[in-house]
Amino acid sequence: MNLTELARRLRTNPEELRLKLPELGFSVGKKAIKIDNRVASQIQEAWREMKRRERLEEKMAWQKAQGEKKDIVKDKKVILPSVLSVREFAERLGLPIARVMQEMMRSGILASLNERIDFDTAAILAGDLGYECAREEAAKGEEAQEKDLERLEEVLALDKGAAPRPPVVVVMGHVDHGKTKLLDAIRKTNVMDTETGGITQHIGAYTVAHQGKPITFIDTPGHEAFTVMRSRGAKVADIAILVIAADDGVQPQTREAIDIIQAAKMPFVVALNKMDMPGANKDRVLGELAERNLIPEEWGGKMIVIPISAKQGTGIDKLLEMLTLVSDMEKDHIVADPKRPAIGTVIDSKIDKGQGPVATVLVQSGTLRVGDVLGVRGVLYGKVRAMLDWTGAEVESAEPSVPVKVLGWKANPSVGDVMEVPEDAKHLKKQKFQSVRSGLNKEMTATKASGSDEESGKKLLPILVKADVLGSLEALLGLLDRIVHEDVGVSVVGRGLGNVTESDIAVAQSTGAVIYAFGVKPTTTAEALSRDANVEIKREGVIYKIVDDVLVRLQKLLPDAYIVRELGEMEVLANFRKLDGGWIIGGRVKKDQIKTLSKFRIFREDKIIGEGKVDKIQIGMREVKKAQPGEECGVQYKGNVKAEVGDRLEFYEEEYQGRKLQIEGMDAR
Repeated sequence: MNLTELARRLRTNPEELRLKLPELGFSVGKKAIKIDNRVASQIQEAWREMKRRERLEEKMAWQKAQGEKKDIVKDKKVILPSVLSVREFAERLGLPIARVMQEMMRSGILASLNERIDFDTAAILAGDLGYECAREEAAKGEEAQEKDLERLEEVLALDKGAAPRPPVVVVMGHVDHGKTKLLDAIRKTNVMDTETGGITQHIGAYTVAHQGKPITFIDTPGHEAFTVMRSRGAKVADIAILVIAADDGVQPQTREAIDIIQAAKMPFVVALNKMDMPGANKDRVLGELAERNLIPEEWGGKMIVIPISAKQGTGIDKLLEMLTLVSDMEKDHIVADPKRPAIGTVIDSKIDKGQGPVATVLVQSGTLRVGDVLGVRGVLYGKVRAMLDWTGAEVESAEPSVPVKVLGWKANPSVGDVMEVPEDAKHLKKQKFQSVRSGLNKEMTATKASGSDEESGKKLLPILVKADVLGSLEALLGLLDRIVHEDVGVSVVGRGLGNVTESDIAVAQSTGAVIYAFGVKPTTTAEALSRDANVEIKREGVIYKIVDDVLVRLQKLLPDAYIVRELGEMEVLANFRKLDGGWIIGGRVKKDQIKTLSKFRIFREDKIIGEGKVDKIQIGMREVKKAQPGEECGVQYKGNVKAEVGDRLEFYEEEYQGRKLQIEGMDAR
């Protein structure tokens, strides 16, 4: 047989075959072209045996590696921006926040979850945690946003000594502790009924008068999905109300709100809500606050605590009096120049079916008027066509601390953007915006429909997200970003604002994605098309229900854990007889124990040559389930390789176990 033909049959190349032949015990010249057919047949048999043993060795190495899998570091490179919060830093590393905070304290760095650290500090910390860092190039939009924030701070600093303005109060606290009920009691209107599931879904701003003095309130949503929105809310406020339920005490989001307030260096008042509940315990809550170095006035500290019941309306007047008192104490800082061109912050942004892009702006300095040009990040975003106050009444102008719904945008600004009316509109860049229905100024791109990531081996759940407002979309996507797991993940194939359209269905069909519609619905055509294309649309009005559904789907994708338990070893003393598909052998247990139904590897001269599965173990005339070290026993097994006297058997058990999906700080309800 020609050597090249033999190599082809063995699925290798002639050079590799020539190198391996001496190892297999065949002496063939380096320049040999032809091989005797009988020798070629022997080579093929020896080659197959060699490959079989190689596969056995690879399988054994893989099995033993399963127990060490957790210790294997896959990829510890991370890209970080110039500045980021401690929470974002932990998310980038894919580590629990507690672990990162522990490392920071060990390095002498005391910072709250929402406090920002620079790249150099983050790189040192990441290095200590075993990561290699690279600096992320800042996007032009982010640079422009940073410049806008600096510009806002500069304008507000120049306003010192100007005319007084109404204080802006932010209401913060844990979910279901009664923030919306409190604002409801203050405004004497029922906003709660319009919210889904009793959870405020979007930041809203409202102005009310107490004893003739106007106060603007910002209501930040209480669910954990809105961390980013809450921190933005704190940036535009002068005073905070920290709402704590007297029957529930200090909870995770309460602590987070405290961190935001302290990072912003804002004065605040604690509203101890639900004092009418049977389980209300004021002293317990005060004790929990004292543990965080927040000492109430009645305990000799400076923190103002007002017991209230938002449901019954008790204590509200006292709370408003305290807010007025605090604002009087801060009057030197609560000022603005109403005569300059307006500048403020976008606190809500959405697409209205009849009005197009609309955004709520809190004017922080100057006066915003109908007809003013709207500038965001140095780009012309439109002109004020109309303004509505929080009651829905149309207004011609809005002075500092007044929130207004602005119509006339060419495209939706992002929540947190700084809006400024330029002195000369010619300096603003003109930009061609995409369809306002996209809402994100980004094209909706479809990724490959594959359900797995080839590089990491992850199983991916493709999803497409549509939402009613930018704040909700950002919050939902931010929460989905926190789903980090080595075996499963989420692939967002599309995102946008407004109702689900035919193009969304097309993207979902091509990628196999589930469409999540938050606060929106499919068009009539899209709904019919989704049925024909077998595309699933999940409509929800509460963010955590979407996250729960994603976690449930990821749980189904999560592969079972493959567990290998190494058992004992046995030395073969005799091979008694051959059976159908196996043998009966005798041996002595040398280490640990061996069990029935376990599997084993056969070693001859420390090289693995085969494997088998135990059917029966017999000691003397008695059949047993296991044999201990030092015991001699007979073993009946199934296998293709005959165990000879002197061979060593390694026994093991293998099992596939269902796993529970665990994401740090996130569990399906």
